[in-house]
Amino acid sequence: MEFSQKQIWLVNFDPAFGHEYRKVRPALIIQDTKYINIANLLTVVPISSKVDKRIELDVLLPKDKNNRLVKDSLVKTYQISSFDKRRFIKYVGICNDKVFKSIQKNVKAYLSLSIKRRKKKKSVKMPGG
Repeated sequence: MEFSQKQIWLVNFDPAFGHEYRKVRPALIIQDTKYINIANLLTVVPISSKVDKRIELDVLLPKDKNNRLVKDSLVKTYQISSFDKRRFIKYVGICNDKVFKSIQKNVKAYLSLSIKRRKKKKSVKMPGG
């Protein structure tokens, strides 16, 4: 199977240190699909079924037939990691567009990224030039 943005995979997070997520767990690919074949790394955010420990940056991902999660879960948008493709064990499902947009918004907020489109400046001809 090919990897793409919005897919949920079981990923081996070990070895981990301190407050990093551990063990094999679901993770969401947030990397743009067009960059997936450039490197052997995939950028993900972990998914946790502990919905009672929600913080501001977490996004609720309700279980459904497309994501195939066992429980309603939280996407931990502040725990961004890049892993070698060999850590990806099994395809689980796909995240819906509405939830993914919330995830993107929180990742941008966490990293202080705001992408604003620049308006093209009109070229001004100088007299005599």
